[in-house]
Amino acid sequence: MGHAFGLFRSTGYGALRAIGNLLLVLMLCAGAARAETVTIAALGDSLTQGYGLPQPDGFVPQLQRWLDAREADAALVNAGVSGDTTAGGLSRVDWTLAPEVDAMIVALGGNDFLRGIDPAVSRENLRGILEAAEAADVDVLLIGLRASNNYGPDYKAEFDAIYPELAAEFDTLLVPSFFDGLTGEDGMEAARGRYMQPDGIHPNAEGVARIVEEIGPSVLDLITRVRGGV
Repeated sequence: MGHAFGLFRSTGYGALRAIGNLLLVLMLCAGAARAETVTIAALGDSLTQGYGLPQPDGFVPQLQRWLDAREADAALVNAGVSGDTTAGGLSRVDWTLAPEVDAMIVALGGNDFLRGIDPAVSRENLRGILEAAEAADVDVLLIGLRASNNYGPDYKAEFDAIYPELAAEFDTLLVPSFFDGLTGEDGMEAARGRYMQPDGIHPNAEGVARIVEEIGPSVLDLITRVRGGV
């Protein structure tokens, strides 16, 4: 105590006040630097969760490494649940949107299609998720899917329209299909042999890497939007 009091007397009030102000600025700057990290929740199903793959090879870990390599200063939270439908995503979106979450990737709908759920139902569930994000002031990247013709052309047209129309309605960023990075010029059938697991539904590690290369730039756009960019 005596040493501290002596320092106060020898340094002078003005100097101590300046030091105090400097420390306050440094503390504020440190807080701002920490705040720059954008936390992104990836709300999805088995494609997001990383079904059938070692943990490091899943979509979220590979995307995290892709962002880290570009010094994006973002932290991904894996909110993928295997087997989840749009209804399941809607039921847990509120607790997914924790206070620390700045943005959300929404990649749901594949299980709706596999079960032949009415596209109108899927649309309303996704609308509910986007409404919750809007209410929480959380920016969204919506990742769509394209249906096959299993249920006929009318079903396919109605399902495929869900994602671009909702993206326009809510002004979200959009990736038209989770699998766009795989199809290339040869189409999905050619991609299955090389980039898919034996079930023909889930990508293997190499497939995920290609998907991340395709989706990654849109995630960078999402981070830019969170930080006040376009």
